[in-house]
Amino acid sequence: MVIALHRVAHGRTGDKGDRSNISVIAYRPELFEVIVAQVTEARVAELFAHRKPQAVKRYLLPKLGAMNFVLDGVLDGGVNGSLNLDTHGKTLAFLLLELPVEIPTTLESFVPEEKK
Repeated sequence: MVIALHRVAHGRTGDKGDRSNISVIAYRPELFEVIVAQVTEARVAELFAHRKPQAVKRYLLPKLGAMNFVLDGVLDGGVNGSLNLDTHGKTLAFLLLELPVEIPTTLESFVPEEKK
């Protein structure tokens, strides 16, 4: 089963200068390891390639079922130095939550039904 990350996790975004941090938090602890295996620094860097990140670093928080990504150089200089409409990068979590992830058959029962 291939689904968007937002079906199995939620996110939160923060910023400081030209750095954005995006947290991804699994809805169910049973899905955390699957998310960790697939939502890697390399995939996030590829997803944000159009923003030209200088670096992408992932920090795991397994007791919380979460991970935090720090992306340097993705906010066009930051709030005071950018002409970007979203200088805070608050919407960047939504982009990351669209990332496709594959859920093994054995864990499909932990995926919430898609809202219609």
